[in-house]
Amino acid sequence: MFSFRAVWTPELLVILILFIFLYYRLVYSKARTEHIESPKTKRLVYFGAALAAVYFGWGGPLYTAGHSIMTFHMAQMVLVYFIAVPLFILSIPPEVWEKILQRFQGRPARVAAHVFHPVTALLLFNAFFSIYHLPAVFDYLMQAPLYHDLYQWLLFGSAFLMWWYMLAPVPTTNQLSELKRIAYIFGNGILITPACALIIFAGSPMYETYTNAAVWSNVMAYCLPAGSELPAGLSGTAGGGLQFMQPHTDQQLAGVMMKVLQEFVYVSTIGFVFKQWLSREKQQDGELTISDIPVHPQK
Repeated sequence: MFSFRAVWTPELLVILILFIFLYYRLVYSKARTEHIESPKTKRLVYFGAALAAVYFGWGGPLYTAGHSIMTFHMAQMVLVYFIAVPLFILSIPPEVWEKILQRFQGRPARVAAHVFHPVTALLLFNAFFSIYHLPAVFDYLMQAPLYHDLYQWLLFGSAFLMWWYMLAPVPTTNQLSELKRIAYIFGNGILITPACALIIFAGSPMYETYTNAAVWSNVMAYCLPAGSELPAGLSGTAGGGLQFMQPHTDQQLAGVMMKVLQEFVYVSTIGFVFKQWLSREKQQDGELTISDIPVHPQK
């Protein structure tokens, strides 16, 4: 029913290909010129998976379907803010991150250290996420493409800060101990719960985007590429007849899916932190053991 461009978003594919060249210049060029170890295969896998998550989160068939089915829209958010962002961070070697951070030393870095505090990052993302899902805000942003894009970048930036403190990709700049990072992850899981609960336990559908035919038509008009028209026969009903479940059920499933997948990702992150913790403890124990061995045996 929709054009190739509307369904597959080739513009986004071009942008992501440019990001591949940027990654190559940023990581491999520095590895050659600054004697930094080239990224391991797993980091390349992380980067490829992050690009795929961004593509299906901000484009592709899921993007178009997400304007008719809220469960798909929630899947988009999971892909971008809970999968793509942490994978992007992990795809860049710590040595490269250190080189990037060195460029911002001085007064700007000191100011940023106060502004981009772990608590600030914790509150920012969860506040932006919760505000986004207020019915009035959601329906307005879905019909205002410029503001919607700006809000998406606010969510992306705040998610990046939040994940930076959870993953601690550069150990020398880590502001939180492993135990505090685990508590930080739990805090994120608690703060996102009210927004999910609002969606799950609402007694009726809250979003006109998925229940009002006129609003849905406006949303789709802004979703489709410039010059595209809504396929004939889709403008008479909310969701254009593309919904395969009742709006209320769809809304509840979207909230449940968000909460379950978010918890799965956070539990996996706790496992990642434990692994880092054990690795650091082993290194410290190894150093202590070696230092305790006398250079010359006593006679």
